[in-house]
Amino acid sequence: VQLQAFGGGLVQPGGFLRLSCVASGSIFNINVMGWYRQAPGKERELVATITSGGSPNYEDSVKGRFTISRDHANAVSLRMNSLKPEDTAVYYCRATAYSGLDYWGKGTLVTVSS
Repeated sequence: VQLQAFGGGLVQPGGFLRLSCVASGSIFNINVMGWYRQAPGKERELVATITSGGSPNYEDSVKGRFTISRDHANAVSLRMNSLKPEDTAVYYCRATAYSGLDYWGKGTLVTVSS
């Protein structure tokens, strides 16, 4: 499984961005897809995940601001509203297969700054 992410960039505080991730390869194996982020000097952390059945899970700091959706069995997007400077990070797409294997995409940088 290969993952390709789109949509990072520079946005002002209070603005919005939409990240997309598309998987290719053995997509029938994919169960959970999601987004993680890593800010400078910090460990990678969960942002949001969504199961193949459409059940979302969010990290507390993004609840009410971010929305994850499963656009297709092999695609996931993340709508990020009311962005804050502390949301600045490299965002990574992750896919977990039913077997438990994890796949990661290359990160996309999100910078929230005035």
